[in-house]
Amino acid sequence: MQPDEVRELNRVGWNRRVEARDIWTRPVSPGRIRRARAGEWSVVLTPNKPTPREWFGDIAGKDVLCLASGGGQQGPVLAAAGARVVVFDASSSQLSQDDVVAQREGLSLTTVQGFMHDLSAFTEAQFDLIFHPVSNLYSPEILSVWTECHRVLRPGGILLAGFVNPMVYIFDTQAEPGDDMVVKFALPYSDVADRPPEMLREMIERDHTVEFSHTLEEQIGGQLAAGFVLTHMFEDRDLEDRESGPTGRSRYFPTCMATRAVKT
Repeated sequence: MQPDEVRELNRVGWNRRVEARDIWTRPVSPGRIRRARAGEWSVVLTPNKPTPREWFGDIAGKDVLCLASGGGQQGPVLAAAGARVVVFDASSSQLSQDDVVAQREGLSLTTVQGFMHDLSAFTEAQFDLIFHPVSNLYSPEILSVWTECHRVLRPGGILLAGFVNPMVYIFDTQAEPGDDMVVKFALPYSDVADRPPEMLREMIERDHTVEFSHTLEEQIGGQLAAGFVLTHMFEDRDLEDRESGPTGRSRYFPTCMATRAVKT
């Protein structure tokens, strides 16, 4: 499967996830927007931990790009907090969720459709801050994501990014529900390359999308190579179920992380 085919599969897959009401496709409530307008807001780069407010600085009046961040969640909250927000996502259905909230709440928010590795819709030095939650696992390659982020940020601009710990992908996902952590795959991992065709078809039918591990060299080293200076980071775990607690793998190690980097 070629990269463009993968991107199209994942674009359609996220449209299907909106239909299935995936947790990351559900628009925020009017109450969240009221609180954000009053200065009480938080958004997540990773499943559980709110992104530290000090990572943003004062966002009032700032130009913010929510990159691969559709779903009616982060973008509307940041817009209600006073930022000028553009939400960029491959999925038209995800972007529709942001449009719904913007129209419902009277927010100044723009949606643009496209793939995260190609930000040619934007000019050089257009944004003050990029908010890029865990999503680059759906892209076959990510080095161009970082170089494009650097291009569209202004000098001193901030990149906030969340991504998956590549260690997640060494385990057999079929064994995890029974709390068995069985090492099965070598890194770097790809659903497309490492799963037998029948298993891949079943997975796409169930999850609608395919994923790729990316090395820390690509994630963190890629940001540095693009010209960013890393200033902060934290680790997080899978979204916790209030009844059953953390997933099997989250009992053993952090499954994702977030970074703050500055364009020099």
